[in-house]
Amino acid sequence: MTRLEDLLRDYRAAFLRYLPQRSEAALALGYQLGRNAIDDRVSLLNLVGVHHRVLAEVLAGAQEQEIPSITAAASDFLVEVLSTFDMAHRSVHDRPTTSTGDG
Repeated sequence: MTRLEDLLRDYRAAFLRYLPQRSEAALALGYQLGRNAIDDRVSLLNLVGVHHRVLAEVLAGAQEQEIPSITAAASDFLVEVLSTFDMAHRSVHDRPTTSTGDG
């Protein structure tokens, strides 16, 4: 199995666990997925692609009246997954610049 296949499997399982009750414990799985993705050097684009693939699978089996609730949950879950990427991005861009003394 490739790294992206593993991520897809784990993302699907975590999102499906989160979806019914939207528990903090299940949301924490999303956060951990984001941390693991950074550790595994998964690109942000690949991670978002995995999210959309799982969301499409869930929506394909959903009743029309469930769609707003599912998409809201998917948004919350994705934000949690991406929070690690956001923190990493901020830590890089919030560093003070060093002066070389040229000037």
